[in-house]
Amino acid sequence: MQRRTLLLAGTSLALFASAPVSAFAGADAKNPQQPVTFDAGVLRRMAQELAQKSFQAPDSKLPEPLAHLTYDQYRDFRFDPQRALWRDQGLLFTLQLFHRGFLYTNRVDLYEVVDGVAKLIRYSPDLFTFGANPRPPDDDLGFAGFRIHTPLNRPDYFDEVAAFLGASYFRAVGKSLGYGLSARGLAIGTAQPSGEEFPIFKTFWIERPHPGIDSIVVNALLDSQSAAGAFRFTIRPGETTIFDVEATLYPRTDIAEAGIAPLTSMFYFDSNNRFEIDDYRPAVHDSDGLLIWTGHGEQFWRPLNDPHDLQLSTFSDVNPRGFGLMQRKRSFAAYDDLEAHYELRPSLWIEPIGDWGEGDPSDRNSDRRGNSRQYRRVLAPKSDAQGQGRVQVHLSPALDSRHTTRRWTRANRGHS
Repeated sequence: MQRRTLLLAGTSLALFASAPVSAFAGADAKNPQQPVTFDAGVLRRMAQELAQKSFQAPDSKLPEPLAHLTYDQYRDFRFDPQRALWRDQGLLFTLQLFHRGFLYTNRVDLYEVVDGVAKLIRYSPDLFTFGANPRPPDDDLGFAGFRIHTPLNRPDYFDEVAAFLGASYFRAVGKSLGYGLSARGLAIGTAQPSGEEFPIFKTFWIERPHPGIDSIVVNALLDSQSAAGAFRFTIRPGETTIFDVEATLYPRTDIAEAGIAPLTSMFYFDSNNRFEIDDYRPAVHDSDGLLIWTGHGEQFWRPLNDPHDLQLSTFSDVNPRGFGLMQRKRSFAAYDDLEAHYELRPSLWIEPIGDWGEGDPSDRNSDRRGNSRQYRRVLAPKSDAQGQGRVQVHLSPALDSRHTTRRWTRANRGHS
């Protein structure tokens, strides 16, 4: 990425004037934020102005004992479902929030957007139960993230369908599936000797859906040492859960290794590569391969592995039709795991919207040039958080440090 400016395709400059960026500055517990006009243009302007300033690390300070919670202690910090946002309002979605602590110390600010007006969702310990842990103070702590619930599997119960938690990670499920692999907003320097940079979603604006509408829109402001970005997710849960994603990136510096629509999964072993594996299970993985559908209509399958040393595989293409991490085996006998149920993990398929130009879908990749990009994320099954080995898969179109828009679709679904 080289630093220069690019006018967003399809974007009206008039949208940039809707509200000043300072209106969404960090919340102050003594001076609650007043509702402020918000739209996608405001968010892009915020990201652009943010990229013109020096990066500031997120607020990760927490009072004791929140600063040193163990995994088991943090598990007892549960959002009270009776306090869910939009509960009893006749909508197809509710929102539950994640408390800060354990690995998730960064403060994330959340806003509810109603009819184009954003209002801060304020933290209170009354929103949570804490098990045997002491109640946190009433300070304005913010949140770590949030999760979305909807009647996915049956009409009388709101299932968790998607979660945004940690750095720029997010994941989702399709009908009858469980959580598995994850996606990220942006990857920078993956597998580079200098180390990887992990951008963060620092603020979210969740648009309250209208009654009867079966989709929900989430807006996010991304920040990192090298770039800022504006993301808009239109999420449609179902048998196949689909995310339509529009990402606009504003680099602070030249970025040699940028990954668009990056995926993260787990692969430990399968029947054909279990050397020195002493385990009764036939296979342990969230995904078993990378599937690529090239711009020329060819399809490639790259089986995953858990090597002793870091390995990179790169597949160059022009305007790819799609790529994703798949979990193909769908029978319980393929995994024999009564707890993890890897057969219920989603696969994740990415479909670029519009021409992305040259790039490399790969088991870690990068490249540099900037255009307008959009994608669709489609969910498919299987994955688990316990395993060894991690695979980074991202398409790295050439980004040059002008602000650049990417559009795509992610879909999570089951398949045979």
